[in-house]
Amino acid sequence: MQIEIFVLGPLENNTFLIICEKTNKAAVIDPSFGALKALKKYTVNKNIFIEKILLTHSHFDHIYDVNKIKTEYSALIYIHELDVKNLTDPGSDNIFSDVLVEKVIPDVLLKGGEQIKIGEIILDVIHTPGHTPGGICFLSKKDKILFSGDTLFKGTYGRIDFPTSNREDMINSLKKLSQLDKETIVYPGHFNSTSISNESWLNNFEKLI
Repeated sequence: MQIEIFVLGPLENNTFLIICEKTNKAAVIDPSFGALKALKKYTVNKNIFIEKILLTHSHFDHIYDVNKIKTEYSALIYIHELDVKNLTDPGSDNIFSDVLVEKVIPDVLLKGGEQIKIGEIILDVIHTPGHTPGGICFLSKKDKILFSGDTLFKGTYGRIDFPTSNREDMINSLKKLSQLDKETIVYPGHFNSTSISNESWLNNFEKLI
């Protein structure tokens, strides 16, 4: 798996391009502000086929360029079913409602437990609510890589003070992630990458939330 990271927008979001090196099939995770421009610049003169857009959740900074990328590449949009409303009715979660975001119609609704294929890459979908009801992470067991969205960061976890956030859900989600292989590399929605083994606080996180 080849991973390209683009740090974009005022909140310094990590937008990921994951590429199957054998097939050149690719997926974009959480396309933020300016993602299409960054992708076009990177893929120029490269034989890369962007087929899927994977959303860890529906906050504006993770979905801003979704429609542009879908139009450019005819890529399918994947999101958890519990975060759909904020895509189809932007601002309905009463968070950052002053930010203008286009209405997005997803193609594939997830529940958690599915597997998504990008060429020969297989990503397991893990439902990790807490930051949002439909928050999800994408895990490559083979490569020991986790795309954690805004659930798990280096040294901390995602905000749970939003109207649709839930503390108990976050506790249960972190419990799931703490049980992953300790060598798993974590690529979060913001900030630097880390690993499950480096996040020793996960062993005692319930006292921290």
